[in-house]
Amino acid sequence: MNIVKHWRKSNYRFSQKKPCYQRNQRIKAYISTIIFASLIGTYLDLLLVGAGLYSFPSRPFSEIFTINILFTLGILPLVSLITIFVLNRLHKLLSYLFLFICSLVAYIAEQTAEGFGLFIHSSDWKHEFSLVGYFLIPWREDPRLH
Repeated sequence: MNIVKHWRKSNYRFSQKKPCYQRNQRIKAYISTIIFASLIGTYLDLLLVGAGLYSFPSRPFSEIFTINILFTLGILPLVSLITIFVLNRLHKLLSYLFLFICSLVAYIAEQTAEGFGLFIHSSDWKHEFSLVGYFLIPWREDPRLH
């Protein structure tokens, strides 16, 4: 009977494939984070639209929903998935820079979308608060940033 052993000085590495349970944990973590982001976005929209701070004049199913469900159930989960995917591959310092850049892009996109009439803010709304919010919310999603 021959037994093959790994030679210590060889550069050959064993398979880098992760065990199935680790992949399942990562998938579960992504799904739970996406659901969390969608719920936070939905409830914040319901709260802030109810308070009259902004509104969505053009939205799907406007006779049923006061918020834009296309954003909270479609766009927000997709953006969250991409953000988490990138954050998991960056060094901690680069993660801060990436979040800051994403926050700036979201801040600008919010004002641009308002210019297109996708939603309307009240005069009390401060876009700077959105900038801070976009930067802080992913901290809940990525434990490396704590």
